[in-house]
Amino acid sequence: MLVRTFVPAHITAFFVPVFHDDPLKAGSLGAGINLDKGTNVFASIETGTLERHIHIAFNGEPVRKKRAIISYSVADELVPNDFVGEVEIWQYFDFPNGYGFGNSAGGALGTALALSYTFGGTWLKAAQIAHRHEVLNRGGLGDVIAQLAGGIEVRVKPGGPGIGVVDNLFFEDYRVLVVPLGRLSTREVLDGDVVKAIEREGKLALEKLLGSPSPERMMLLAREFAEKTGLLSGELLELAKELDKVISTPSSMIMLGRGLFALLREDEVENAIGVVSDLNLPYDVAKIHEGKPKVGRWIG
Repeated sequence: MLVRTFVPAHITAFFVPVFHDDPLKAGSLGAGINLDKGTNVFASIETGTLERHIHIAFNGEPVRKKRAIISYSVADELVPNDFVGEVEIWQYFDFPNGYGFGNSAGGALGTALALSYTFGGTWLKAAQIAHRHEVLNRGGLGDVIAQLAGGIEVRVKPGGPGIGVVDNLFFEDYRVLVVPLGRLSTREVLDGDVVKAIEREGKLALEKLLGSPSPERMMLLAREFAEKTGLLSGELLELAKELDKVISTPSSMIMLGRGLFALLREDEVENAIGVVSDLNLPYDVAKIHEGKPKVGRWIG
């Protein structure tokens, strides 16, 4: 049996980390965008072997448990202990790992949904399992619940699925430009002195967004958050200023990755691409993914 799941890439615009001893009560406040590109997970389940085996691969390459501890933990919980057979999980990422696109959560949620579809379960239970292992292994705090919501999401109450509360903004037919330039360790940022600034500015940005909710307002607040926390600076800030010259809404920093994103109207796409192309920088343009992730039997 082969099951396929698609989980949208998720870009966080601004956030407030919320820690708790109970992983399902840990999470984040904030806002972000789900893309129509992201993580495709294929789960192949075959019986007939003498033992229970679970294997995971990233972009076609098998990975050891240490490199994929979150997805391995999710699979180990969801594959019944008395199952005898081979479970192979193939995760394909449209964006590089560690660049702020929620790949860790995408792999965890995609794995949880595919295995729950196969062995029995519910959307909520699968998402809670993915969130719990994300938190326990410090992969992230708010991506799973955000990816479950789709669209342009606003996390108004922290916590995992079933506990946290997510709202959505109405939006027009925007394109999302992403400029992924490098990694930024979530763990190192959240362990650093910048956390106090993130908490202060993130709460203020959320309050302002809820007072006047719109995608354009979110991008303005995202930019303020990125600059006031000191996360967006140097060459990345200069690049953001160059992009701003050809678009109507400010660009901002991908949280947490060394890169930028921007909401583009149809007539702004060409000029925005021109700016990053002239600088010979990597980029992609995606649509916004509405609704839940997708899961079902794969025949192809």
